[in-house]
Amino acid sequence: MSVATPVSIILLAGGESRRMGQNKALLPWRGVPLIQHIVERLREIGNDLLMVTNTPQEYAFLGLPMVPDVIPYGGSLVGLYSGLEAIRHPWGLAAPCDAPFVNVDLVRYMLSLREGHQAVVPVIGGRHEPLHALYHKSCLPAIRGQIDADHKRVTSFYSEVRIRFLREEEIDRFDPEHLSFLNANTPEDWEKILAVAGVGA
Repeated sequence: MSVATPVSIILLAGGESRRMGQNKALLPWRGVPLIQHIVERLREIGNDLLMVTNTPQEYAFLGLPMVPDVIPYGGSLVGLYSGLEAIRHPWGLAAPCDAPFVNVDLVRYMLSLREGHQAVVPVIGGRHEPLHALYHKSCLPAIRGQIDADHKRVTSFYSEVRIRFLREEEIDRFDPEHLSFLNANTPEDWEKILAVAGVGA
């Protein structure tokens, strides 16, 4: 398996943005909605993008194929399952709708590590980054089992699949400041992202 092996991109936008108080995917970023900027970055990795959202009307302007959560607003694990089930290629890159600093070189490195594994997951400070990770469709039964058991944690199925964990020193080669993993979950997070980017809303 090589980097050239096709990968689908699962853009996760199924949450309710409760902590932000507004739809974080539509926050303004250099004159366009944040989600539009992220899609443009992700297209450098591949053109097979699929959006998981329960409000497709909000994202119609992107012109992307969309699927809902198999359990509406069931959380990130359900969102991952919904996207992985629907993608065209065997491998999917999970990407959040609120992380503007997509690092294309880091993702390409992750793609090169897939051989013999069912997932490639970065680890920062001892914590998994499950929504910035690669998953093979063969993970679906393990994920479904956790959903059926009413488990919510995205990492709940990890013990059942073969994972290549990406060490921090590997990540540092491409993203020493770990900007890839900055998400706009709260207004405070968003202010930090804007400060890092040197832009205003």
